Amino acid sequence: MAFWRNKSYLRRYHNLKMNTINFLKIAALFCILFSCSKESKIKKEIVKIPVTINIERFDQLFAGLTPENLPDLKKEYPFLFSEKYNDSIWVNRSKDTIQLEVNREIEKAFSDISQEKDELHSLFQHIKYYFPEIKEPRIVTITSDVDYRNKVVISKGLLVISLDTYLGKDHHFYEGIQKYLRQNFERKYMVSDVASAYVKNQVGPIRDRTFLGNLISFGKELYLKDLLLPDFKDARKMGYTEEQYAWAEANEEQIWRFFVDRQLLYSTDSSLMPRFLYPGPFSKFYLEEIDKEAPDRIGQFIGWRIVTSYMKNNNVSLRQLILADAETIFNTSRYKPKR
Repeated sequence: MAFWRNKSYLRRYHNLKMNTINFLKIAALFCILFSCSKESKIKKEIVKIPVTINIERFDQLFAGLTPENLPDLKKEYPFLFSEKYNDSIWVNRSKDTIQLEVNREIEKAFSDISQEKDELHSLFQHIKYYFPEIKEPRIVTITSDVDYRNKVVISKGLLVISLDTYLGKDHHFYEGIQKYLRQNFERKYMVSDVASAYVKNQVGPIRDRTFLGNLISFGKELYLKDLLLPDFKDARKMGYTEEQYAWAEANEEQIWRFFVDRQLLYSTDSSLMPRFLYPGPFSKFYLEEIDKEAPDRIGQFIGWRIVTSYMKNNNVSLRQLILADAETIFNTSRYKPKR
């Protein structure tokens, strides 16, 4: 009788196979439980971290500016008053009809910022847990003539937030600004933008000119942001709508195959960055059936996936992640796109 027909052998093989499957299931369950236990422990430690958050409403103070209180305001906020302008400029600006309308719109939208204060409190607890050298900053809210390129600025212990860039994507102040930029002018992205500013400082400038190097750098930022904002949805962390994020998840394998098949990873073609990594109306695959649906910055999404896989499959610290080069991260990530 042929060996493979031996019933006793087949029974033993079946039993061994079932035992192996059961062992793997138990091992997987143990890993999940261990991971959940570790996450729960970290969460309890973070909640105990003392943080003091005070939001100074300079926007409201400027709305009430007078020639009499201007000297005190300049003394308290010297970083917001350029010395090249005399006092009359500031007084006239505070009474300008456009500024008065801005003040009214800000007051309507942000009369209560308690939710943002709570979110900032949690954010800085997480920042101090992972980066204890960072202290909570002095937080100041301003209006900035809709300077959307500087919605959030951090510098020397200061965090300055421009409230007039978070009035809602359809606000009439934003007429003439591209739709893909206005999408993120919602207040729900404010604290996410603050987190982005801090993680960019941690990761530092991109030095690797390859497409992969840029992917990984953005991936590092999003991985850190994920740690700092665990209660935020992934779409919110990326500045995507839920529909855009769902598209990215559903097409991850096809996106990755496109990058690999066209040998883009080690390319230094600078045109790849605005096509797949920078804000735009969509990611530019130059495929009609895809470009109509693909959200911008799709390369950042892939970079996030690669870095997450790297951290899952390697026992490294955050500092080691930040310092690791892109090729090392990619080669040891064992990244496999979801099908």
